[in-house]
Amino acid sequence: MAESTRLVDLVHERIAGFVTDRASILTSVSEELDPLVDISRRFLSGGKRYRALFCYWGWQAASGEPDGFDPFADDEDSRPSTAVVGAASALEVFHAAALVHDDIIDNSDTRRGSPSAHRLFQSLHRSSGWAGDGADFGRSTAILHGDLLLGWSDELLDDALDELADRAAARRARGEFNRMRTEVTAGQYLDILEERAWPTRDESEFRERAENVIVYKSAKYSVLAPLVIGAAMAGGTDAQLSALRSFGLPLGIAFQLRDDLLGVFGDEQVTGKPSGDDLREGKRTMLIALAREQLPTGARRLLDELLGDPDLDDEQIRLLQSTIRESGAVDEVEALIARNVVRAITALTDAPLTRTARRELTALAETVTRRAA
Repeated sequence: MAESTRLVDLVHERIAGFVTDRASILTSVSEELDPLVDISRRFLSGGKRYRALFCYWGWQAASGEPDGFDPFADDEDSRPSTAVVGAASALEVFHAAALVHDDIIDNSDTRRGSPSAHRLFQSLHRSSGWAGDGADFGRSTAILHGDLLLGWSDELLDDALDELADRAAARRARGEFNRMRTEVTAGQYLDILEERAWPTRDESEFRERAENVIVYKSAKYSVLAPLVIGAAMAGGTDAQLSALRSFGLPLGIAFQLRDDLLGVFGDEQVTGKPSGDDLREGKRTMLIALAREQLPTGARRLLDELLGDPDLDDEQIRLLQSTIRESGAVDEVEALIARNVVRAITALTDAPLTRTARRELTALAETVTRRAA
């Protein structure tokens, strides 16, 4: 636990230092770019750093370091650790970029209890008295902001990989990062597609299509890819990377299923987003697929009619929440989460990974799937 806390602190420091360095480039162009720097700092300063932790424990799982080894010691032997802190930081900046773009796509007003990036830029437009439409300005500048963060994540990763003496390991880690970046974009597209194309789909496909979105939009990029990137940097064997994939995929699915429940039933004071936000956005999640399978025709038709209406009031949200809960879908999703956590933890049994990492990954599996935000 102490190592995880220290890792999170180091990631905070690495990101803060990087933003300060890049801020000097932006402000040398124009002082009018100060808001871009300020909003970047704001978006990169928070979060639970799960992706950073999975990257670090993937590295530790394959590093083969003995118990008692201090991965943060300030000597030459710490260079791989310095590198993995950089890679973990790159993953967190990539995540922030994805959230900025995701909030634009979903037209979300909030993120972590504060205004989303495009709303912050919209407020800047309004308070400055500029010409044109504030919402258009907010969306346009947030797209650029997300693109900037994507570029920064690449820079952080390149700096980290340059520190590795094992160039084959560096190339393998870069390949895993590139694959993750492509897959999460594909998953995001599929998510958007399902919100629009579902009336043309066969009813029997809804569950399978929802799971496909889970795997590529979230499971791989939230858990599996960070684990494998860290292990690849440590020079992990094929067997070690395979074991981490067997752990990471079911855990990533469970992680997103918990998100699906929080997106419909979460407490706004805890999640930082309005309760029922996924209902207003029309997310065709596994939760919705399972509810539709169990609901009678009339209730299913009502669900389809209301889902995706951005103007749903609190009473309509409560009606949909009650309908979904009474269908039994919530209990079924909880059962799916539990089964996937068991699959993940079982994959660690006798896996060719360090004992400390197996213990910490088991604890992390419980943490990320039982969270309230």
